[in-house]
Amino acid sequence: MAEERSDHTLQATALVHDAYVRLVDVDQLQHWDSRGHFFSAAAEVMRRILVDHARNRDRLKRGGQSQQLSLDSVELFWKPEYGDILDLHSALEKLEAIDPTSAKLIKLRCFAGQTQAQAAALMGISRSAADRRWAFARAWLYDTLK
Repeated sequence: MAEERSDHTLQATALVHDAYVRLVDVDQLQHWDSRGHFFSAAAEVMRRILVDHARNRDRLKRGGQSQQLSLDSVELFWKPEYGDILDLHSALEKLEAIDPTSAKLIKLRCFAGQTQAQAAALMGISRSAADRRWAFARAWLYDTLK
């Protein structure tokens, strides 16, 4: 959420609450194999929530692609270099087909807020393997999203 636009209508707390509601089924008890399994599921749920939110934002009834700009802040307006969440979603789906482990690492880092060491531990891989996969995934995403 820290990298999202400043006028984002979905707050971090709302994202976590919505993810919790989707993860925890009151009628059916969830069994997580490990912390890594839980954080992977949480990252996937948060990514889906953000993608749904971005898709809804782009709907015509919510203004479509139009942007509200204050005339005082036109020069200060910042647009993300790599596009929006929908572009990242498409790129992650392509990366998942090529290298599912790197895609999982990206999801844990970007959507679950894990550090490199935490993500490596959750995935059950070494820190150096995570570093290699992170370098590959970042380069691949940069090339895909530019």
